[in-house]
This record gives sequence, C-alpha cells and structure tokens, in this order.
Amino acid sequence: MINEFSDQASGLRKMKRAQMVKVIAVTGGKGGVGKTNVSINTAVAMAEQGKRVLVLDADLGLGNVDVMLGLRVQHNLSHVLSGEVDLDDILLDGPKGIKIVPASSGTQSMVELSPTQHAGLIRAFSELRTEFDVLLVDTAAGISEMVLSFSRAAQDVMVVVCDEPTSITDAYALIKLLSREHGVFRFKIVANMVRSLREGQELFAKLTRVTDRFLDVALELVATIPFDENVRKAVRKQQVVADAFPKSAASIAFRTLAAKAVNWPIPSQPTGHLEFFIEQLLQNPELIEE
Repeated sequence: MINEFSDQASGLRKMKRAQMVKVIAVTGGKGGVGKTNVSINTAVAMAEQGKRVLVLDADLGLGNVDVMLGLRVQHNLSHVLSGEVDLDDILLDGPKGIKIVPASSGTQSMVELSPTQHAGLIRAFSELRTEFDVLLVDTAAGISEMVLSFSRAAQDVMVVVCDEPTSITDAYALIKLLSREHGVFRFKIVANMVRSLREGQELFAKLTRVTDRFLDVALELVATIPFDENVRKAVRKQQVVADAFPKSAASIAFRTLAAKAVNWPIPSQPTGHLEFFIEQLLQNPELIEE
C-alpha cells in the first residue's frame, strides 16, 4: 500500500511539473540563419528574468550548442540511449544557470535512431528529475522527420528567418509541411540579422504574402534581431552576446524576445505541457514498430 501511494505521489509531482513547463521549438528550415544563436541567447535572457531553462540540442548527430558555449562534454544523448547514464547526469551548466542537454557530434547512428531508441529518448525526458520552467528545443537544420516531430510536439514553434531568398523559401516549406501534414497552424517568426526594424517587417511581409496566398496559417512577428558584429565576436569567444556585450543592440533584442516568450500562455488543454510533448513524440509513425 505504501508503495502504491508513493507511486501515485510521484506521478502527481511529475504531472504538476509538466503542467508548468513551456515548450518552444526553435527551427528555421535552412541552416545558417542563426537558429542556435537565437536559442541560447533567448534561453539566457529568460534565465535573467528568473526562469529555469533547459535547452535541448535536438541536432542529434551534429550538435553544437556546447561548442558555442565553450562547454566540456563528457557524456551526451548517445550515452543516455546506450543506458550508460541518466539524462540528469549529462546536463551541462550554461550561462546564467541554464541547463543544456548536449547532443552527439559526428555520429551517424544518432541521425538514424531505431524506434526503440526513439522511445528510450522520450522515456528519458519523462523521467527527468531536474525541474525547469521552459524547455527550448534547438532543432536541426532542414525538414527531416525529427525536425518535424519536435516542432509539432511543442507548444510554440519559433521560426528563424533571415532576408535571403533561400531562407524565406525553406521557412515556407517548413511551415507548409507542419500545417498540411502535422496540424500546426500558428507560428512565431523571428526576423534575424536584419539591418533595421523596417527591414524585419518587410521580411515578415514577404513571408506572409506567400503563406496568406497558399496556406491556412497564422504568423506572428515576435522579434527583429539586428545584424550586430558583437554576435560574431561573442561566438568567437564562445559566449552568448548578452554576457559578452550586454548593452549591444542584439542583446537588447534578445531580452525583449525573452520577455514576450515567457508570457506566451500555456493553454488549458494538454498542448504544450511536457507530458503532451512526450506523448506527441510517442505518436510519431516512426516510433511504431511493425
């Protein structure tokens, strides 16, 4: 009887924690748009505002969040999947107290996970003991099934786009796939590396002209991140720009984005809860063994 009540109490604690978690997927379609920079800088800015933030490097085969922050990695997600360590054991301490789940780098097998391995990864998240308020999922570039899976499972999808034809085209392709095949109809747009607020607004207008014509989706411009040489300098230092150059234009923009994001509502239905994030991943077709 004691064990039964103990199990129930444990389940309730997990449920309570899950209901508090905000899950945001940061994606972009094309590589090179600054998606990882947006992820880690937004995470740090959220932490500055008192949130407990976990960043999942979801580029499972070519992870680089740890490299960008100059962190030493002993174990990563591949060691969790092999059963060597628990997920809590691989969490890295990042700037301002953020936690990072490092992916492996240069490991082809992590890109081609079996259904059992997918299930193991999801189970690891469901058993995570470390508590947090926000889970930021830094997806891989492209429109692979893994990118689509993480995006459709999150509460909010933040699409990073810059003012290049290929970036706009790839962002449109990602939005098209998620809306038509995965039931995602609302997208937060981040105009990155723009020369002015007006350029960011014009970039957003270019994207919405196409989506309004062909897709049934709602786009919201949530941030215009200016082109700022300080971002490149911070990357070379393996720091976030908010730490290296706290008064820079990019740092201010990331803080503004974070202040908005922490207030995005968590709906009353399960969407966006950590438990729903896990359940949605479990429902992926590739997770069902024949």
